[in-house]
Amino acid sequence: MKRLDGKVAMITGAARGIGRVFAEAYVQEGATVALADIDLPRAEASAAEMGDRAFAVKMDVTDQASIDTAIAEAQRRGGKLDILVNNAALFDAAPIVEITRESYDRLFAVNVAGTLFTLQAAAKAMIAQGDGGRIINMASQAGRRGEALVAIYCATKAAIISLTQSAGLDLIKHRINVNAIAPGVVDGEHWDGVDALFAKHENRPLGEKKRLVGEAVPYGRMGTAQDLVGMAIFLAGPESEYVVAQTYNVDGGNWMS
Repeated sequence: MKRLDGKVAMITGAARGIGRVFAEAYVQEGATVALADIDLPRAEASAAEMGDRAFAVKMDVTDQASIDTAIAEAQRRGGKLDILVNNAALFDAAPIVEITRESYDRLFAVNVAGTLFTLQAAAKAMIAQGDGGRIINMASQAGRRGEALVAIYCATKAAIISLTQSAGLDLIKHRINVNAIAPGVVDGEHWDGVDALFAKHENRPLGEKKRLVGEAVPYGRMGTAQDLVGMAIFLAGPESEYVVAQTYNVDGGNWMS
């Protein structure tokens, strides 16, 4: 028997990157998975490669109607909703004196409000079903400490850690376990953009920041999305029944708590 047999999951930002890798892993563990993403064609293409137990739904986490419609569609097509992974997020970097309100509003709208109101909609659905559930938020090592050029992103991920604690304590009475994963530096196409921002603000050649952060990880390299899969399956499965309101570091030893 697979660990997620019979479960229905929704993963936001699942058209690519970490969300897509989680979706593949959940399908392999027996779940039916809704790949929710603002880029519906790419989500559909990703779902098609995963087989009959994956499907795509359009979701803009900054739009409540879009969130509610996507949750309802996932329930309709999957028959229920057991697991939510709040993965959709944006990154930006700038010195404090160059931060714009536009960047602040955009990151908080997606990373914090998007997580909160998607969590809320999923929790309402799970409560109505009456069978409990699992909600997994994606935090970051950036939420554990400030970084000179990453003030807004760090603040959003610190908010996710706090939100996970509050939601976890509130929802466990409904047998909904809310926990989070805090990755470190995770290699992937998004890191090209991250590296470019650091190159701009630290006057570095492209690729140097990525090399340096990888070398600084105690494990000896940057992480990959696959490194996070074990924790994502654990928090979605039966072994985490007694785990409530926690944020787990999966970062190669970058942060100890």
